[in-house]
Amino acid sequence: MEPLTWTGSLSALTPFLAGLSLLFVIAVVAQIALAIALPAPARAGYGEETGGPAVMAGRLAKYSFLGVVAVVLIWIVGGIALQGPAKGIIGHVVTRFLPVWIALLVTFALSITFKRRLGLYGKLFDSPIGMVGFALVMFWVFTALFADMIATHDPIQVISGLKNKSPGVTVPGDGGGFPYYLLGGDNLARDVFSRMVMGARAVLKIAPAATLFAFMVGITLGLPAGYFGGKLDTVLSFIANLVLAFPVILLFYLLVTPEIVASGIPTYMAAVLFLFPILFLLIMWNSRYFTRPVTRNILVAVTVLFGGWLYVGLAFDADPFGLISMPGNVLIVFVSVVFVNAPTVFRIVRGLVMDIHTRDYVAAAQTRGEGAWYIMLWEILPNARGPLIVDFCLRIGYTTILLGTLGFFGLGVSPESPDWGSTINEGRRLLSIYPHPALPPALALMSLVLGLNLLADGLREESLKD
Repeated sequence: MEPLTWTGSLSALTPFLAGLSLLFVIAVVAQIALAIALPAPARAGYGEETGGPAVMAGRLAKYSFLGVVAVVLIWIVGGIALQGPAKGIIGHVVTRFLPVWIALLVTFALSITFKRRLGLYGKLFDSPIGMVGFALVMFWVFTALFADMIATHDPIQVISGLKNKSPGVTVPGDGGGFPYYLLGGDNLARDVFSRMVMGARAVLKIAPAATLFAFMVGITLGLPAGYFGGKLDTVLSFIANLVLAFPVILLFYLLVTPEIVASGIPTYMAAVLFLFPILFLLIMWNSRYFTRPVTRNILVAVTVLFGGWLYVGLAFDADPFGLISMPGNVLIVFVSVVFVNAPTVFRIVRGLVMDIHTRDYVAAAQTRGEGAWYIMLWEILPNARGPLIVDFCLRIGYTTILLGTLGFFGLGVSPESPDWGSTINEGRRLLSIYPHPALPPALALMSLVLGLNLLADGLREESLKD
């Protein structure tokens, strides 16, 4: 069996794509040059009526970009329709992601149809930037969900003879499963494509949850600090500044040293930090349903039972049912990320509360005799949701980069893990000779962070319209 080419039977489209891409770049450069070289009155002279160079450059950029999109769509549809080696590497990759394309199509169709009923999320689909960011993020979310269906091989499976092999190489008959390494093999003869796909699950399993925990800690401490002020604010702000002043990488190096692990410090940190989500929910239920004790007691009981179960399983690996656990190295990474991000969230929440608590509706709630925690959680916090949602999206991106950095330095999860940082670190050693093992996870990491930033921009744009 012959190795796959990149485009298979559709290779005739490659020159068209190259030409259209070149035209697009030339047109964009021309637009930038005209914007710099000509003052505004002069550019106005090249309007639609005159059909001057600025207009021509804009049209060239528009139509060349549409041409590139058309060629890519032909590649995608053709890759799905063709069979065997005729699909090429691109066609096979597109076909493997078919569950993701279907999930994206359904998500966008339902979201756009009912967007007027979906609040801020629905308004996101009025923003082109937000839609692009949402599509990039959900692509990797669905990839993580359907990773077992998409991956062609076990991400830690080693097949003899495929060390550092180029993309599209044929798997020997005794390799089993899929007949190709679509994106080649790494320096341990593992499938790069499968490791990239499974790496999405490894990253998205930690980054959003760690960011959510950090927000729980930051909100629980930031609300009273900004609302009450005084000595409480001084003490909490000092602790937050102390943590922020500590070098992040040095902190991670300290937490993974055998002496620190043996002392139990990561476990003690987890025991403290993992309490905050439970405390946050208990305070929220009590403040909201204080006058309805039956409802409050039910919610408190459910929170204590379910939250306590998760707490002992995650923090102490002591789940009596054996369903919830967190490996030691993952726990260290998780706790470290929460510990580093929580002070920043605290400062953001504190600043928002100090601004909002002077508003008239807060004074009205105080006049009604509402409790302090009710005002903080149900009057102030909802009105600070816009900046907090935007920061949450951005912080997931920062956490993703941080996880990649930790994996790159060997401080992340287990060495055989397919997380993108570890994979990039393994591939960069031979980057000048074999670039294919390091590039896919690097591009995946870049696209996810780009999507999160664009999503945050779209949410910020729409939240300002409220």
